[in-house]
Amino acid sequence: QVQLVESGGGLVQAGGSLRLSCTASGRTFSRYVMGWFRQAPGKEREFVAAIRWSGGRTYYADSVKGRFTISRDNAKNTVYLQMNSLKPEDTAVYYCAAEGAISYTGAYFPDYWGQGTQVTVSS
Repeated sequence: QVQLVESGGGLVQAGGSLRLSCTASGRTFSRYVMGWFRQAPGKEREFVAAIRWSGGRTYYADSVKGRFTISRDNAKNTVYLQMNSLKPEDTAVYYCAAEGAISYTGAYFPDYWGQGTQVTVSS
């Protein structure tokens, strides 16, 4: 099993920034891929970003390209999501995800999920 602990959510005004963190632990954590999804009220969960642990290749949803940056810290088994120029439509619960399968084009199907952290962007 892999455990994921998220932090960094909160309330921010439009145009502001937040950084989410997610630390992975567990004997089966293979450091293959991690990412972020989000779910807004009344909507389905959607992909935000992912990063391959080896080589650091990154993938982004079109809606966040140029505003969000995913990165990793190998020593800490931690992935970050730096969110800049936030918009009210970014308001959602953000979920960290790990392992699973990711295609060359970035279609990501995780095996493990975090508990979620709320991000609220006010207009």
